[in-house]
Amino acid sequence: MTDFWRGRRVLVTGHTGFKGSWLCLWLQRLGAEVSAFALPPLTEPSLYALAAPWPGQAHETVELRDGEAVRAAIGRARPEIVFHLAAQALVRASYRDPVGTYAANVMGTVHVLEAVRTTPSVKAAVIVTTDKVYENDGAGRSFIESDRLGGKDPYSNSKACAELATAAFRDTLLGGGATVATVRAGNVVGGGDWSEDRLVPDVVRALQAGRPVALRYPGSIRPWQHVLEPLRGYLMLGERLLARPESAPRALNFGPDHRSTLTVAEVVDILSAAFDGAVGWEQAPGDHPPEAATLTLDSALAERSIGWCPRLTMAETIGWTADWYRAWRAGGDPRRLTLEQISRYETLCNRET
Repeated sequence: MTDFWRGRRVLVTGHTGFKGSWLCLWLQRLGAEVSAFALPPLTEPSLYALAAPWPGQAHETVELRDGEAVRAAIGRARPEIVFHLAAQALVRASYRDPVGTYAANVMGTVHVLEAVRTTPSVKAAVIVTTDKVYENDGAGRSFIESDRLGGKDPYSNSKACAELATAAFRDTLLGGGATVATVRAGNVVGGGDWSEDRLVPDVVRALQAGRPVALRYPGSIRPWQHVLEPLRGYLMLGERLLARPESAPRALNFGPDHRSTLTVAEVVDILSAAFDGAVGWEQAPGDHPPEAATLTLDSALAERSIGWCPRLTMAETIGWTADWYRAWRAGGDPRRLTLEQISRYETLCNRET
């Protein structure tokens, strides 16, 4: 992987977000020439701000819903591959602003795809959606890539629409141009996430406040994984799209193994133990937007097609996450902490290959 990405021109959208910051740091470590655009960070603190400066990377502020601005930014960067992570990524925020969510997640993706179509340098694009794109009937089975798309809330539904838009561009508009694929990952955790309405940031905030974390649906089951797991999948798929596009899958799930499928309350209990039992949880009062009780992914196609499978156990996933926040709270440098975990993960993957 290291040699493949060295010197390649890569553009990342959504680089100021949690996953985007990790991906940009990893690509920089791999020697890629990284350009990126996004809105300013939505949280304070943010990993993007804490990991600054970003030497050798051209970062811009671009509104995803502005098609001309997106086209111009991608044209200036002249990337060989685009990783599209920018989105309105929060379920509860999608209830507050459904129109803005559809505008960002559907038309924003269309703007990126149109820029990919009209920028000659672009040979491939990885469009990041979510595990929530599937029509969930509540049966509890793990979803595969050919399952019906759906989504009842504006966030999930808008991401399913982004999947359909990507398929339409791929099948009718891109022709012999760029090769495009979508990726669907489970709930990611890791150091440097301070997003609204996400479990680990909520636990860290509760820890700082000295109170239990309030859970809306403590019994909900989700596929938990460290942020490095799906990012490795994105990089592996990107490599395949560039090197052997004829054999590249067009959609892939990247989820943890079944042992990492835990309830929200179980994850908090494990995190609380990692923080010396200093958190705990309580039931959040009031009514809350509905969420699927069970959501799991089948990642067998990713293993068969590109050789990806999760490398970290649930204990390691939670342990690495807690280690990052403990070190940061003790004054550790966030950029160094992140790069050290990337290096550690690379060593683990290389050893098991």
